[in-house]
Amino acid sequence: MIELQDMVEAFARNWRIIQAQTEGLSHAQCLLQLPFRGNCMNWVLGHIAENRNSLLLLLGEEPILSGEESARYKHGSEPVCKDGEDVIKLQRLLDMLRHSQERMAMAIPQLTSYDLARKVKDHRGEITLANRLFFLYYHETYHTGQTELLRQLAGTEDKII
Repeated sequence: MIELQDMVEAFARNWRIIQAQTEGLSHAQCLLQLPFRGNCMNWVLGHIAENRNSLLLLLGEEPILSGEESARYKHGSEPVCKDGEDVIKLQRLLDMLRHSQERMAMAIPQLTSYDLARKVKDHRGEITLANRLFFLYYHETYHTGQTELLRQLAGTEDKII
């Protein structure tokens, strides 16, 4: 089993990658669309925030997204194809991710073995909290990797991390 502090550090690594991949990008650059079916940087970052929203709720913490904001970026939501009132600006997304990282770093190490064994529900049915946390980490890592290509889409032409 992964140690709780290792889980905190793993999420922190994703956060550092997100910071590096968004450095110097504008909100408009994060709305650029791939030439094939996919999501833009804004949707990916919002989806990561929505993922962390779920994690914070499991930890008994306040969510970082409102219900409307969360719905915009949930699994299966429509791609963000242009700016609009329901699209969260880049700086706010980054602020929310930073804030979520701080709160996760405080809450995750407080979990007990009893907490981790507690049953929670997800789309597959009942699983342990430990299993759900690990899935949320895996899912975030998958989307964090997408930011590398989406940064290049913005025309940075810089060194790939």
